[in-house]
Amino acid sequence: MRILVTGGAGYIGGTVTTLLMDSGHDVVVYDNLSHARREMIPAGAEFVEGDISDRPLLEKVLGSGIDGVMNFAALIEAGESMKIPEAYFRNNSASTLTLFEAMLATGVNRLVFSSTAAVYGEPESTPILEDAPLRPTNAYGESKLLVEQMLGWLNRSHGFRYASLRYFNVAGAIKGRGEAHEPESHIIPLILDVALGRRESIKIFGQDYPTPDGTCIRDYIHVHDLARAHLLAMEKLETEDRLIYNIGNGTGFSVREVVDSARRVTGKDIRVEECPRRPGDPAVLIASSEKIGRELGWKPEFTELDGIVQTAWDWHQLRYR
Repeated sequence: MRILVTGGAGYIGGTVTTLLMDSGHDVVVYDNLSHARREMIPAGAEFVEGDISDRPLLEKVLGSGIDGVMNFAALIEAGESMKIPEAYFRNNSASTLTLFEAMLATGVNRLVFSSTAAVYGEPESTPILEDAPLRPTNAYGESKLLVEQMLGWLNRSHGFRYASLRYFNVAGAIKGRGEAHEPESHIIPLILDVALGRRESIKIFGQDYPTPDGTCIRDYIHVHDLARAHLLAMEKLETEDRLIYNIGNGTGFSVREVVDSARRVTGKDIRVEECPRRPGDPAVLIASSEKIGRELGWKPEFTELDGIVQTAWDWHQLRYR
């Protein structure tokens, strides 16, 4: 297949692009490079620089023989979304609708959407199932939920085929590619920056959550495992028209546990700075991935936190040599 990957120069999109090409697919990376660099585009992929709000350009690309789309183009910072929610609704919701309109206009009828566990908000119980109430506690989650609602209606009205993958904290690295956001705000690369002496400390936001050690608990999924789920979902859309799956390893780790893991893996003393809670951060997010395992045969290969952190550490050390 010939696949369009929006946001394909980024961490997750680039990893998925790599796996797609390794599996024999042709890939067109579409990215505005606002949070990535040109050299991050996987070698061998065709590249188009553009924004998903640019419908004429999207239609031109989609009309070049595209069989399906994987959409990773989005702003991703939950904390930032509480400060400038309008940017998240414009980019993540309105601009994504432009992509869907361009797909409908060109007859491209297969999409894998990068959603988020943030659509659940503060869950009533864990692990979270796909039919749990959808009550986002931040604008980032709301912006993604709006897209899921759009997709539901497009499916009903136009038979638009889509898979929505709700995933949790993505981490780790594959050979030659790891997590490098600009600016960086995700916990594992920030912790590893402390281990490398590039930062003085790691900030822990909130120490009074209703968890065993008072810090937030999250489900960490290795980026390679996540990428495999995207490929399986795209294949399944040949026979199904609507898929919704959680993607996680099913185990939660607190912020303090992640710091301790990094200390074990790196052998470095990592200084912690305790800070107040950030608005919109749920206490616990842990996924149930039983559904995708049952229906698509997917299961994570990286289930131990130290193993996930080790791959990230290996990559970060090479990155700064």
